[in-house]
Amino acid sequence: MNTAAGAAAFTIRMHPADNVAIVANDGGASVGAVSPDGLTLVERLPQGHKVALQALPKGSEVRRYNVVIGHTAVDIPAGGWVNEQRLLMPEARSLEGLPAANPPAELPPLHGHTFQGYRNADGSVGTRNLLAITTTVQCVAGVLDVAVERIRSELLPKYPNVDGVVGLEHTYGCGVAIDAPDAIIPIRTLRNIASNPNFGGEVMVLSLGCEKLQPERLLPPGSIPIADQRGEAQDVVLLQDEKHVGFMSMVDSILTQAKVHLERLNTRQRETCPASDLVVGVQCGGSDAFSGVTANPAVGHATDLLVRAGATVMFSEVTEVRDGIDLLTTRAASTEVANAMVREMAWYDAYLSKGMVDRSANTTPGNKKGGLSNIVEKAMGSIVKSGSGPIHGVISPGEKVTQKGLIFAATPASDFICGTLQLAAGMNLHVFTTGRGTPYGLAECPVIKVATRNDLARRWHDLMDINAGRIASGEATIEEVGQELFQLLLDVASGKRTWAEHWKLHNALVLFNPAPVT
Repeated sequence: MNTAAGAAAFTIRMHPADNVAIVANDGGASVGAVSPDGLTLVERLPQGHKVALQALPKGSEVRRYNVVIGHTAVDIPAGGWVNEQRLLMPEARSLEGLPAANPPAELPPLHGHTFQGYRNADGSVGTRNLLAITTTVQCVAGVLDVAVERIRSELLPKYPNVDGVVGLEHTYGCGVAIDAPDAIIPIRTLRNIASNPNFGGEVMVLSLGCEKLQPERLLPPGSIPIADQRGEAQDVVLLQDEKHVGFMSMVDSILTQAKVHLERLNTRQRETCPASDLVVGVQCGGSDAFSGVTANPAVGHATDLLVRAGATVMFSEVTEVRDGIDLLTTRAASTEVANAMVREMAWYDAYLSKGMVDRSANTTPGNKKGGLSNIVEKAMGSIVKSGSGPIHGVISPGEKVTQKGLIFAATPASDFICGTLQLAAGMNLHVFTTGRGTPYGLAECPVIKVATRNDLARRWHDLMDINAGRIASGEATIEEVGQELFQLLLDVASGKRTWAEHWKLHNALVLFNPAPVT
């Protein structure tokens, strides 16, 4: 859909009440380009950016998704460019007087969908069979890196049923206010990641010895139910133990302990599991104006299918849903769920206030280059990943999800922190939409990436797993791409590799630590 001067300008309007639309042409549209409904562009507009469908005098409401995303700071003629510099962002919606829980009807059940997964002793199911080595402090990271490389080269070839080894490295554990109230967030995050379903209940810990986050504090008795069911103590390798003489003594000790876990993991076999055993985290990063038009609505359709099949789906990113809080409380399955969402929004408002910023700090230069003028517009496109059904529950950062259905897992919007917290919640499969493009991946969990635009899918053909840009070009419907994603989720859960897995693209775990650093 490339456009030269005077050619057609293809635009997408999200709601009949909208007074702006986005330019859909690859490469944008030039001055004089005419849309099918007769609108002539008076400025050149990049792809994804908003064109005024009527004259908008200074102070006019600007509507997209039938939501006021701002007010014009200057006069903008019909066919003119509505962008960040010409738009004043509205105040955040008050958390008082929000619509009460009035959820839509429960979605009809969907039966008969299965995948091949690894059943754990606690009933959870892994989509991968990984040995994970938990760490208590960043100080041990270098030793762990050496040990992991040796495990991969020397041990894994002997255990063909094990998919890999993952070092759960992080930047926490010492030099922190370990008893501060908010320290519970990073501590429970690490604790719950250790019991992620993809690790098969094999709990192995690498500790330095003098850190504040001692192993018994990170993993107190009873915190990891699978290991406890075997009646075993936590498996801890302590680097400062006097038995270690020299660096290789430490590394050899890690390999010796790893063999015990690899032996058990290697006996595991995939078995048929219902789709209800999936715990899917959905997220977006490098978003653009097409995110809310193509990829996120398709993910929303897949979300509905997963919930109908009995699965758990988590949507997150507090600042990227904050401006739609009234839409969320309306969909809450109960007053308690609505109140919990408001609680998480209020907590995060206060957190941002301490740093003397607000939700507007969320949008990135890439978001704006992709046509998103502010966080209000971005939020409207982000929320649709949650589908159309009732919201069944809410969890705070670092908590583990314990129920089925659609869950709001409160996290920052940072890609890496959100992914880390969704892993802690029990995610065994991840969906990530992007418009600008990102090579994001996780070693701990398969990541399916969905492109919002045809051009991105063409250029990054071996990084994007699904092209939702076909929705904008009329080659596929939202429902068709959503169904395609649903089937791909089942296939990947059964062992099919994603592009991120193919290239071994793994981002670091990044903990959310709002507590002080000493």
